[in-house]
Amino acid sequence: MSGNYLLPNPFAEWVGRTALRLMGWRIEGELPRLDKFVAIGAHHTSNWDFVIFIALKFVLRLNARWFGKHGIFRWPFGSVLRSWGGIPIQRHLSLNMVEQAIQGFRDNREFILVLSPEGTRKKVERWRMGFYHIAVGAGVPIVPGALDYANRRVVIGAPLLPTGDAQADLTTLLAFKKPEYAFLGD
Repeated sequence: MSGNYLLPNPFAEWVGRTALRLMGWRIEGELPRLDKFVAIGAHHTSNWDFVIFIALKFVLRLNARWFGKHGIFRWPFGSVLRSWGGIPIQRHLSLNMVEQAIQGFRDNREFILVLSPEGTRKKVERWRMGFYHIAVGAGVPIVPGALDYANRRVVIGAPLLPTGDAQADLTTLLAFKKPEYAFLGD
């Protein structure tokens, strides 16, 4: 079993399952048993997305990392958020986050990075392509995921190994969008 899957923690799994059940959410699809990949989740429009993600992380025992605005990592929650895989991002600094993420893949035998392709909770016309450049630079697949609020589902798609043709790969990722849930890439 990949090291990206944590040892069983019955309490954390119970918390995750209970949170999803109380909110009426279910999981459809499975994450691949890979040591490294970029997981994208769309669309990111609510702070509740984070609650669902953490519950999912606990249920799946997933050792995933994620970026968050540096402001949420303050006391009293900062150390907990870091222990849950959070990486503070200071957007006002001109840091190359893509290169830093690629380095994270290089430096670790096992590494899962979860990102929102929108890069914000606001409605956007198009995805930011940082997730794609990270996957290409690190030579890892992209696993699409989506929050279907209408049907209370977390939907996990099949991995896509980027070809380097960003437009073709993006078209394939957007094909993950199904008519019954119009939420990915809208």
